[in-house]
Amino acid sequence: MESIQELFKIGNGPSSSHTIGPKKAVEYFLNNGKNYDFIRVTLYGSLALTGKGHLTDHIIHEVLDSYRHEVVFDKHTATEHPNTLICEGFKNNALIQRTMFISIGGGSIRVQGEAPVVPQTVYPHNTFGEIKDYCLSNDISLSEYVFRFEGEKIRIYLKKVYETMMAAINRGLNAEGVLPGVLKIERKAKRMYNASKTIQNRMCSYAYAVSEENACGGVIVTAPTCGASGVLPAVIKYTIEKLDPPVDKIIEGLAVAGIIGNVVKTNASISGAEAGCQAEVGTACAMAAAFYTYVNDFSIPHIEQATEVALEHHLGMTCDPIMGYIQIPCIERNAVAAMRAVDAFILATLLDPKDQKITLDMICATMLETGKDLTSVYRETSQGGLAKYYKVEE
Repeated sequence: MESIQELFKIGNGPSSSHTIGPKKAVEYFLNNGKNYDFIRVTLYGSLALTGKGHLTDHIIHEVLDSYRHEVVFDKHTATEHPNTLICEGFKNNALIQRTMFISIGGGSIRVQGEAPVVPQTVYPHNTFGEIKDYCLSNDISLSEYVFRFEGEKIRIYLKKVYETMMAAINRGLNAEGVLPGVLKIERKAKRMYNASKTIQNRMCSYAYAVSEENACGGVIVTAPTCGASGVLPAVIKYTIEKLDPPVDKIIEGLAVAGIIGNVVKTNASISGAEAGCQAEVGTACAMAAAFYTYVNDFSIPHIEQATEVALEHHLGMTCDPIMGYIQIPCIERNAVAAMRAVDAFILATLLDPKDQKITLDMICATMLETGKDLTSVYRETSQGGLAKYYKVEE
């Protein structure tokens, strides 16, 4: 498995696959291209169907600001991957460069005609079962496992991740106004926080704060994606208020959350366009459950039980953002998943891990199979589910 730094990416929302990935692709095209006098970027599949709501064209316009250019939404041409874009460079009205990119999720891209850039393998294990067996036989914790193979340098990066998450919460709690787009949704985090009577209620406001920042194109951390970026920060902030752990413990918990996200990414999917929202918010919930269980000093089997419960009960969740905006039902889903992560921990502590029949690896395999069985309209196309029944005139 690759480094958890490939999972926790810091960048602009509202979608790792629809903003961070396309931004990286267009920057690659510019840095590896020629002296163009006009550039055309054509979006296909999910990028075309939901790109407006995901601010895909907005981020591309920002990158190409100094060039004559256009962004085309091709909603009809079929492509092998749902997140495909083609960049074309022209000189004196002649096409001189054409490159196809695939935004594979999590902010990563593949370039047609080039060998996939495979991040360096950091971990010798791929499944949670392998990781668990290694940790138990070597008498180390999951966080020690991460630091053993990543090195101490990952602590520095995870501290930056933590600080970015908390900054997003703070910005979101202090912001007012209306989210971008035709849905005209008012930001709710500040009002929710001020009305909160319990730390559980405040946790919901934290999830809203980050998710609203994400919807506005603010800087967030993919955990594991932009669309699910509010879950883990909300649980971290909740944990701080409830337990007041030292920062080092939080960093260790982030390492544990990261390795859980890596297991899902490696063996299933974290892409809504590939496997529905179970891959995004479901994985985020599992990561948050792992974090909270670890910081509460429970065992590796308890951590597995909590993450398995969290992910299992998101199976089949569709990705159906209304009008393509990462707002409805996405923001509310982040708050629900944050609460469910804590509930998964509570349930795991009531159960005996020795009685566990379903493993996290089984759930990963089931999630991937379920995602493939979802029809395409439920995989980030805005053609099914809530997106079908709630319409707004643009």
